[in-house]
Amino acid sequence: MHVLVTGASGFVGSHLVPRLEAAGCRVTPTDRELDVTDLDAVERRIAQLSPDVVFHLAAQSSPALSIREPELTYRVNFVGTRAVLEATRRSAPSARVIFVSSADLYGSAEPGAAPFDESSPLRPRSPYSRSKAAADLLAGTFAERGLDVVRVRPFNHTGPGQSDVFVLSSFARQIASIAAGISEPVLRVGNLDSVRDFLDIDDVMNAYLELLAPTVTPGVYNVARGVGVRIGDALDELCSLAGISPRVEVEPDFFRPTDIAVGRAARLERACGWTAQVPFRRTLERLLTDWRTRIDGA
Repeated sequence: MHVLVTGASGFVGSHLVPRLEAAGCRVTPTDRELDVTDLDAVERRIAQLSPDVVFHLAAQSSPALSIREPELTYRVNFVGTRAVLEATRRSAPSARVIFVSSADLYGSAEPGAAPFDESSPLRPRSPYSRSKAAADLLAGTFAERGLDVVRVRPFNHTGPGQSDVFVLSSFARQIASIAAGISEPVLRVGNLDSVRDFLDIDDVMNAYLELLAPTVTPGVYNVARGVGVRIGDALDELCSLAGISPRVEVEPDFFRPTDIAVGRAARLERACGWTAQVPFRRTLERLLTDWRTRIDGA
């Protein structure tokens, strides 16, 4: 199976490419050398490669950055997705497109509400989630017109190599730095009362590989553990793993209103048997170890 991966140098791509290769796929990774917003360039590349699968990861993935740069976010996330879908339709019409959307497009649930499933209404709140929602709906339109499109809506996932613009990775970097004696014992945080459905990157990769199977029909699939974790509790667990008790200060620039986002992945489980396997504590251990290694090597 020949798989073209866009955004291959990002956090998810850096995990996905070797997993695909280990599974026996022939992988063509692309990143900034292919401007996904340039339809002609994308079509030329797809026509040249004739891939069996196009894994579309390329995106501006930070909600915080999207507030500062909404036009960039729209261009990459929506215009780029449209170009990939249209180029595949024209030049590799039998290929499967696996479009990595985002669970952020569901917005926030009320306390006590059921987890989000694929039929939940879309209530995006940031330029990032709005751009992803628009691209997701567009991908659905291409599917209605006959393109083999799988739309994936992963909930928060983390692991080695993730940027510290994301919450758990930010905590792990700060904690590793404090534990190493490099930084003062102060943690700068946002809203610790929000609740997230956190996944290990390895579990997400397992899900993505399952979606290659032709027995998995086109459609929308959540990737979720189904368990909500208060962000403050995750922070406490990371501090405990590191053996430190730093002072915690709320940084106004990081603060967002309290929200709740927990998912349900029953459709994916029915399609291929996938469930999350990595314990959350193990995910935090791996993340902390990664940041210790990065800081020691700096």
